[in-house]
Amino acid sequence: MGQVRSFVILASELNFSRAARRLNITQPPLSRQIRLLEQELDVKLVERTSRRVTLTAAGMTFLAEAQRLLEQSDAAITATRRAARGSAGSIKIAFVGAATYSFLPKFIGQARAAAPQIELELVQMETSEQLQAINAGDIDLGLSRPLAGTHHLESICVAHEPMMLAIPRAHPLATKRRPGLDALNGEPFISFSTPARYLHDKLTRLMADNSVTPRIVQSMTHSQAILSLVSAGIGLAIVPAGTQNACFDNVVFRPMDLQQECIAELHAIWSPNNRNALLPDICGLVSAIDS
Repeated sequence: MGQVRSFVILASELNFSRAARRLNITQPPLSRQIRLLEQELDVKLVERTSRRVTLTAAGMTFLAEAQRLLEQSDAAITATRRAARGSAGSIKIAFVGAATYSFLPKFIGQARAAAPQIELELVQMETSEQLQAINAGDIDLGLSRPLAGTHHLESICVAHEPMMLAIPRAHPLATKRRPGLDALNGEPFISFSTPARYLHDKLTRLMADNSVTPRIVQSMTHSQAILSLVSAGIGLAIVPAGTQNACFDNVVFRPMDLQQECIAELHAIWSPNNRNALLPDICGLVSAIDS
């Protein structure tokens, strides 16, 4: 396997000196490994002149197979090490930033307690990116806002939280226990921008249904950025309640006096074609968390 790995490194560099440095060896041992590999395969893999290194047609063909072989070898090593640690395997989970305020810490804590043998690989992605990554098989599970449009994924609501008014501490509305939405008329307001489609559309409908017209001074994609502007006194905002955990000292959160509560949902999404044997267990843990 060492000869195969050396060949793949050489093929990526097309330079014996650079490849030898990456392998932490000198050039003569690298040349010897390539020569032994060619003898074993009974083909010439590399053409070498004083000016350049190129792969032969056989070398190009072998490169693709060699890369697959190394990937399989690495996967086998990883699985063996996990088995030695008592690990049942891993599952890759993507999450939107909003999940980090409340739901994700709860989930990680409960998953570690209930299934310590399962390794969680976590990556932050926007909802649209999650949709593509799940369909491509790059992630197993997504924690996202509800999906819009046509899709072929499974989805369950795992958390819901009321939307709350975020107010600079010095603003007069901060003294109100439950401000009415009409208090936003003409007020400087920081909105969710269109990339945050779910929350942008939810607030647009909320304002329209209640005939409220704030003065939008900024639009941001992430709650963290919105709250930083509220903290700076730039304007008011409406954000999911979980963002209170973001700990901005100069921001006061208040529930709104609404005829019908405005709720933000967090969903778990996955492909019905996913073959990760751990996915059902993780979906069970996700859906059991008290939101």
